[in-house]
Amino acid sequence: MSNKTLPDQKASAQAAGDDVDSLKRRTFNRRSFLRNSVIAGATVTASAALLDSVPSALAEPGSGHLTRGDAAILSFLAAAEIIESDLWLQYAELGGVQTFNNHLDDELFKLASKQIQGYPSTNPGNIGNAAYTNALLPLDGDMPQYIHDNTEDEFSHQFFINAYLMSKGHEPVSLEKFRIINGSTATGAVQGVKRLTNLTQLKVDTSWWTRYRSRTGNPDLGDSFPNAVPSLGNNPFPAIPRTDADTSDPNFLQAIANTAGFHFAFIEQGGSSLYPSLAQRVTDVEVLRILLSIGPTETSHFQTWHDKAGNAVPLTATDPQHPSVTVTFPDLTAPTLDAEGLTDDQVEDLQSNLIMPEPTFFLSKTKFPPISIIRPTETRNVAQGAILGLIQDGLFNGQSQDFLNHVMGLAKAADDAKRGTF
Repeated sequence: MSNKTLPDQKASAQAAGDDVDSLKRRTFNRRSFLRNSVIAGATVTASAALLDSVPSALAEPGSGHLTRGDAAILSFLAAAEIIESDLWLQYAELGGVQTFNNHLDDELFKLASKQIQGYPSTNPGNIGNAAYTNALLPLDGDMPQYIHDNTEDEFSHQFFINAYLMSKGHEPVSLEKFRIINGSTATGAVQGVKRLTNLTQLKVDTSWWTRYRSRTGNPDLGDSFPNAVPSLGNNPFPAIPRTDADTSDPNFLQAIANTAGFHFAFIEQGGSSLYPSLAQRVTDVEVLRILLSIGPTETSHFQTWHDKAGNAVPLTATDPQHPSVTVTFPDLTAPTLDAEGLTDDQVEDLQSNLIMPEPTFFLSKTKFPPISIIRPTETRNVAQGAILGLIQDGLFNGQSQDFLNHVMGLAKAADDAKRGTF
């Protein structure tokens, strides 16, 4: 899940200096949005009568009830994890591990088939794209295993949160009726299955790279950050091969794999911020425990992909389907003053092995010394900022307005949650 709050975009539209409320007005029909928010915002599926029956005292740890706000937060997070598992499954089909101990690996198929109608429950044996997988390997030789494990983790998160909601009398979150997007037709992708997300028209924000290296800036304090790979945010570019034609030019295919490498971290840095941000609005300590237990795994994902993105092969490539679209990946393993025209501090902001958050200002730039932290963790509009970030990323290109209204309704309900209220 990625930070204009979920990604930067996953974590705060404010992080890039965007005004969340104005972005919402531009993106959504107000009347339609409000109408759908009434339905979706109450949490995904819980009846108003059930929520209104919550007692007026603070919920006890592990009690049989959820506050309205806790239910809304969990419902939004379940939706976010469903979105993540959908996009990661596409990456896993084409570039993930396909065999284990000389046998076809069925692990992800068993998980996905529980949710997606018509998805095979066992590996049919024609999954995986060798050319795309090979293009991912320069980023790290273990990329297929990492992709597989990240995908499994996101499925486990959504299944657990939904099971927990059900244990408290709420229906599980489902986005299956919005599965309308055509996926890749390249060799190795599961065919005949509709997707929730689109990985073929991404505009990846790479400001997370410089944000986590900054020693003076924090998006929670109003700072913005330059992109490490500016051209990735200029025009839509694929992160997976769209057809087999995309695998014919090794340079273009490597650009696709490089894009995926930066998109992996973009998605996961948002989740890294989203969980601690929403945890500040939780009432029940057991729900708090859930968020504090899932959040660090998202951070683990982010640091892994942060490390791998820095190995992206330096190149310039043009999309053969769109000749005006060109991306350039700099050599982040060796940024130089002469080549980049940067100051010493700016060169350090691009240094590829600085994957641990540099200490920066937190809460105040004048009262406290710098500290190494997750950033951002501001709570205002964090969930709505996450969805807006994914929209700007291009992840929902081809989705319906009903879907956008629905997930924004869930996000608004989560943002409206207040600790200690019902």
